[in-house]
Amino acid sequence: MQIPNRPPVVVGVNGTAAGLAAVRLAAREAVSRGTTLSVVHAFTWDAAEARQAASRFVEEAVRTAQRSTPGVGVQGQLVDGPAADVLRRFSRTAAILVVGDRDVTGSALLAVVTQAWCPVVVARGPRPPAGRVLAAVDGSGPSVLALRFAAETARRQGCPLDVAIVPGAGGEDRARQTLDDVIAGVPGLPPLRRRLLTGTPAEALVRASRRSALIALGPRGAGGAARFGSVAYEVLRHGGCPTVFAHGRREPVAEKGAMRQRRENRPRDLPPLLR
Repeated sequence: MQIPNRPPVVVGVNGTAAGLAAVRLAAREAVSRGTTLSVVHAFTWDAAEARQAASRFVEEAVRTAQRSTPGVGVQGQLVDGPAADVLRRFSRTAAILVVGDRDVTGSALLAVVTQAWCPVVVARGPRPPAGRVLAAVDGSGPSVLALRFAAETARRQGCPLDVAIVPGAGGEDRARQTLDDVIAGVPGLPPLRRRLLTGTPAEALVRASRRSALIALGPRGAGGAARFGSVAYEVLRHGGCPTVFAHGRREPVAEKGAMRQRRENRPRDLPPLLR
C-alpha cells in the first residue's frame, strides 16, 4: 500500500543488466516502504536516434519493475545531464537512491555515493539477495546511521540482523565495548547477533558481505574525515551483496566540508548569527 507524501525510491539506469538488477531491488524497496519508484536515466547526447534508444532503456526498466514487483507504482524519466549531477539532484528528495554497481562509470558512481543527500544502495547481481542483513559499526556517527538503516531493513523484510565490528589497535575487549555501546544507543532494535570480524577492516567486511543479503556502513569511518573512507571504498569496489552507504543528513559529505571552509573564511568580527 502506498502512503501519501512519502519520498520516492529513485533508481538510476543506463540500459545494462546491472541497471535492471538495481531496478528490481528498488521496486522491492519501494513496495516495502509504501512509496513509489522513480526510474531515472541521465542523457547527454543530442542525436534523435540516441534519445530514442535512451527512452527504450527507461521503458524497459519500468516494465522490469512492474514484472518483478506487481503493484509497484513506477514512473520513468529521461533527464538531460551527466549521470552524477542528475542523480545527486534527485537524491535531494528521495528516500533512498539505488544504482547498479556497473551501471555508471567509476568516477560517477563514487561521486554519487559520496555526495548524495540520502542513503545510497549499490545493487549487485541479477538475483534477489538472501540471508542476513549486516550492519558494520565502528563507533562513529555514520556507522550508527548504518545500524539504524540495517535494522529498519531487517524489520521490514523479515531478515535476521547481524551487527559487526573489526577490532582495531585497542583489541577485542575495546571492540566488544564499542559494539555494545553502539547497540545500546539505538533503541528498538530487532533481535540481532553480535559479530567480531577478523582481518583488516576492508578484507573482513568484503568477506562478510559475500554471505549477507545486504551490508550497511557509513561512508566515513571513526576518524571523522569528510572524505570517503578507504574501507568504504574497498567495500564499494569489491562487496559481494547490495551495499548501503548511510547518509543521515540532508547535506552531502563533500558539500559540508565546503560550507565549513566558507564559514571559517568569514570575518571574525561579525555577530554570531551572521557568521
